[in-house]
Amino acid sequence: MRNRLSEADDLDKPVKRNKRRSTSHLKMVPETLELREAVKAAAEKYAEPLDKSRPFLKGELEQHGRTLLDQMELPEKYLGFAMVLIGNFFWKRQFLATPFERRLLLLPHCLKHAEGCPAEYDEFGLDCEKCGACSIADYKVKAEKLGYKVLVAEGSPVVLKIIVAGYVDGILGVACLNVLEKAIDKILIAGVPSYAVPLHSGDCKNTKMDEPWIWEVLEKYEPLPEPETASYLPLMRAANDLFEDRFEEYLPRHRSGNGQTGALAFTETEAYQFLQHGGKRFRPFVTLAAYYALHPEAAQAHRANKADKWDIPISVGRVAMAIEAFHKASLVHDDIQDEDQYRYGKETLHRQYGIGQAINIGDYLIGLGYRLLALGREELDAAIVADVQGKMAEAHLKLSDGQGAEMAWSSGETSTLTPIEALQIYALKTSPAFEAALYAGVRMAGAVEQYAELITNYCRQVGVGFQILNDLNDWRGDDHNKLVSGQDAAALRPTLLLALALQDAEGEQKQELESVLKPDADPNIRIKTLKRLYKDLGVFDKAERLIEKSRWRAQDLADEVESDDFRQLLHFLVETILEEPIQDKSEPEPQPEVMVPLNLSPSK
Repeated sequence: MRNRLSEADDLDKPVKRNKRRSTSHLKMVPETLELREAVKAAAEKYAEPLDKSRPFLKGELEQHGRTLLDQMELPEKYLGFAMVLIGNFFWKRQFLATPFERRLLLLPHCLKHAEGCPAEYDEFGLDCEKCGACSIADYKVKAEKLGYKVLVAEGSPVVLKIIVAGYVDGILGVACLNVLEKAIDKILIAGVPSYAVPLHSGDCKNTKMDEPWIWEVLEKYEPLPEPETASYLPLMRAANDLFEDRFEEYLPRHRSGNGQTGALAFTETEAYQFLQHGGKRFRPFVTLAAYYALHPEAAQAHRANKADKWDIPISVGRVAMAIEAFHKASLVHDDIQDEDQYRYGKETLHRQYGIGQAINIGDYLIGLGYRLLALGREELDAAIVADVQGKMAEAHLKLSDGQGAEMAWSSGETSTLTPIEALQIYALKTSPAFEAALYAGVRMAGAVEQYAELITNYCRQVGVGFQILNDLNDWRGDDHNKLVSGQDAAALRPTLLLALALQDAEGEQKQELESVLKPDADPNIRIKTLKRLYKDLGVFDKAERLIEKSRWRAQDLADEVESDDFRQLLHFLVETILEEPIQDKSEPEPQPEVMVPLNLSPSK
């Protein structure tokens, strides 16, 4: 296996995996009710014999959709519709076995009448119960009487957070095909029973759906003796729980826990607050999932208990928390170095308390990481703790090398950046964190030698692909962190997009590019100019192709793994981390902010 990102032809090197065609243009809903019902009936028959022991990966679901269309001799434009319906009937029995009070009904705001709608958004969502002028109220009122949680929002990213936090176990969603793919994909591959009713169009204005389709599942409950499909949801909830109910147990306070306040308790209080709140807790999940994938006895014991949230051994949980502590420390320092203003929807720590205090809080988080690893000696072999600590230290050093290279470039000569140099910075900054999280879980489960090289190469592909995807997302903005598009360009950070533009620009384009990269150039003009040049030079398309190649290479590496559970996890991580963008060429319409209904109460 290759261990370096240094070959000049790396950007164009072919890979053996067949290209998976984009489905972003294949979102047509059949025009007649007769055809929609025919596809629905065929999808139900097609899904009946499918292996339901594990969730679909996205590529597998797409292939099933294509097969169904071939059998029905229907055009490819209905692919998205076919995929949704096959997914529905894969999960239908398990969704119907979910009690009403453990279900979420997700409705789109575009079902309301656009003209003259008197309803307003409040902390409960769309307040339409007293209106009755459109169908939203009918579904909402009936569902709430049955016990559903109801959210009226369009593809809201809060849905998976509601699921992971333990509020609900199944989703009944209504949306256009684009939003269904965007909002439901991660939920489906994580193993959450879901049933989706597609809208007839994505016009987001007075659209319609086949109303009998929602009524036939909304009011039906049919219990099963046990779930048919293995799910990552219990482990996601366990990773989340490390920072919720069990946080103080796993990481006791030394100062603020004794009631001490003021200056001596300040650093611990703020560090614990930053560690406990914010973020997806994805790296701790990776560690836990890898541990249980290669420790079948421990996993089987949990499955036998049929609990919806696993009780993690305290030392294993502390190692997973240490991964998050080191990650959070890097975010505090990175925010300072990049002069970022917001993190997790709040002002960054250096804006709240000053650079000195923020540096100190970041250092304290590093100390917490080491403390958590040391506490792991209570149950783990000392050799395991030493190996995990060594891998985390290696990741920390590589991250510092990559961050230092980025800052050195930003203060130097911009025109010397090449795509290979940008990829090398990415490999140092992003990949080691994934590698440390995955390695820690594998090492705690037993011997790691047979997987060591694979983990390194796999995480390089995933990490680099993730950072390129992050580059693209920078041009789409990020409402959660209150970012506007093009912030990396405004700050003159060395991105792959910029490196590709510097490589390909000639003549007037080259002169224009170099002009806006001068330190004294107007940042707003720089952003507008770079966006235009990136489009003209095909930079965004090239970046997307590189993400595809990273995805393919990571999938090929995963295919080499003999362990079924570990191989499935590696494919799941590729699908989750390198999620394919849906609206990659257009700006999404702004949607109203909708908060989670206040009557949610997680199960314990």
